[in-house]
Amino acid sequence: MKTSPDSSVHDLDAGDGPARRRPRRLRDVSPTRRGLVLAWWAFTVTFGGLRLLTWLIHVNASGVGNVSAGGVHIHHYVWGILLLMIVGACGLVERSPRWHLWMGLAYGVGMALVIDETANLIDLKDVYWDKAGWTSIAAALLIIAVAGSLLALTHRDRETSKKVS
Repeated sequence: MKTSPDSSVHDLDAGDGPARRRPRRLRDVSPTRRGLVLAWWAFTVTFGGLRLLTWLIHVNASGVGNVSAGGVHIHHYVWGILLLMIVGACGLVERSPRWHLWMGLAYGVGMALVIDETANLIDLKDVYWDKAGWTSIAAALLIIAVAGSLLALTHRDRETSKKVS
């Protein structure tokens, strides 16, 4: 492996082909792909945070409680759906690379809010802490694994992209 003068990028030489450059920092990733990376990261962190927060609420250790309106518990998938609706509307109107960052983060958070309660949506009742609630965990872990793998395995360097287009 050769190191380029820019310490943030490493050249990987396969031998007979041209050297590939791998991004080492988020700013080295193309703006469109950066939004996808941030969505994956936000999903992963939000899902873990939600599980921790809901467990703390469940065992009455956090000092916070569920969100309710008129005595009705509002599940966090509602906030996720609203957030995904906002991101979708913004995506229809705004295409700038700067917005890809914010929309990627918001999309990941919204997805985590919804996927964390997948079992509730499938059963149409609160099964979050029941055996059926593991469906949500399995779905989230599958999304984290598949999306992370696709992001890692489908890397296209900028120089190759510029030559192709």
